[in-house]
Amino acid sequence: MSCGGNCENCKGKEPTPEEKWREDFPVEWAADNYVTRRDFTRFLILTSGATFLGNGYFVAKNALTPRAESGPTVKIATLTELPIGGVKLFRYPTEADPAMLIRLAENRFVAFRQRCTHLSCPVHFNVEKTQLDCPCHNGTFDARTGRVLGGPPPRPLPRIALKLENGEIFAAGLASSDEAEG
Repeated sequence: MSCGGNCENCKGKEPTPEEKWREDFPVEWAADNYVTRRDFTRFLILTSGATFLGNGYFVAKNALTPRAESGPTVKIATLTELPIGGVKLFRYPTEADPAMLIRLAENRFVAFRQRCTHLSCPVHFNVEKTQLDCPCHNGTFDARTGRVLGGPPPRPLPRIALKLENGEIFAAGLASSDEAEG
């Protein structure tokens, strides 16, 4: 019944299932030429490329920007309070952020946030290996730099900038990744 049931041969006959479908969902062939497949594919490629470039810009900007953040200056300890190889736990920059101060040598101190960069498990100082260990998934970090030594952590531990004044150690913000060690 491609004629729509109006010819002499079709009058009075029941339409087949395929013909019934065509009657229920007629196709307007004139509208078929509005957008070609080639134009639609070109549109998809251009919008996908623009989305990729836009996201790439923000990823590159984030990766290339130093992450130094100012924070409150908070007293952590005194020089005499911490022996060489000693660790002092504290909270910085807020009470919800655990951190640790480590005395590596006579005049060498470092401080890091105490959360592993993999899944935020607490890290612990291993004096024998001079590294920070995450017990959850065996991640390890260099205690001098916070750099990842092994395991699944994707980034180094965030360093906390330190200031020494009159025999006292102060936390003074988050250090950028390219800052000299304390």
